[in-house]
Amino acid sequence: MKVVKSLKAWIQGYEEVKSAVDELQLAFDFFKEEAVSEADVDKAYEVALDKVETLEMKNMLSKEEDQLGAVLKIVAGAGGTEAQDWAEMLFRMYSRYAERHNYKVEISNYQEGDEAGIKTVTMKVEGDLAYGYLKSENGVHRLVRVSPYNAQGKRMTSFSSVFVVPLVDDSIEVQVQMSNVTWDTFRSSGAGGQNVNKVESGVRLHYKFINPLTEQQDEIVIENTETRDQPKNKENALRLLRSQLYELELEKRRQTSAEVEANKKKIEWGSQIRSYVFDDRRVKDHRTGYQTSNVNAVMDGDIDGFIKAYLMEN
Repeated sequence: MKVVKSLKAWIQGYEEVKSAVDELQLAFDFFKEEAVSEADVDKAYEVALDKVETLEMKNMLSKEEDQLGAVLKIVAGAGGTEAQDWAEMLFRMYSRYAERHNYKVEISNYQEGDEAGIKTVTMKVEGDLAYGYLKSENGVHRLVRVSPYNAQGKRMTSFSSVFVVPLVDDSIEVQVQMSNVTWDTFRSSGAGGQNVNKVESGVRLHYKFINPLTEQQDEIVIENTETRDQPKNKENALRLLRSQLYELELEKRRQTSAEVEANKKKIEWGSQIRSYVFDDRRVKDHRTGYQTSNVNAVMDGDIDGFIKAYLMEN
């Protein structure tokens, strides 16, 4: 059914492009006969161009992992309340982006900030090509603004890191050595049911393994407080573990594919990818040079322009 759905989507995309191009040709013919205005031709051109570029961008996402959902983790940088507030703003931005694209979002770990905002949040985003699009968000996001938390009204700079890995499903086989898995349990915090702070439903997974990138001993730690059912949280944590191991394997493949990577900018987990300057009304992506002055729209989840620029360049 997944294959059929994918094929139907490509056929529908082709038919939409063909229809838009035919409409453009028709509008141009009518314009020569002075039956329509130049503005009508321009409008038909914009529609055709948008549909062609949308399908072209989708064609960039043909790798196995692009079709999967995404696990998106936001971590506040150093800077206390200011950085934690910025992390929450990014969380809202990606939640709105998911809403715009009818993606399903589940929160698997959420840690509130000390005074405001959040320390970290992990969200699972499921939908058509979710990882393919959101992989462009992987990196450090920088905020510059007059801080509401600074009594002197000074301009402050804050950082938050965004990590994006594919959300593996049953079609992806990832080997997990269960003998290397250990568990901690703890009481979930925050609003919830009667057993919150009473039952140790939260789980913390520790997985020791040989990192395929460094070939050194490494450890992955995952916390899950998604439900009030400890076995369910363990199951969800294992799925997130498989996602991270799969991403490491993909990164190893990228590094060994030198010929393909020669024309691509390497994804660095610690790289600063984008600046959001509120006072100057400017959001700029440092990898592609793409920028916009509509800060409010960006913070409401309108980041398609940045994603498109990244995919088309890479």
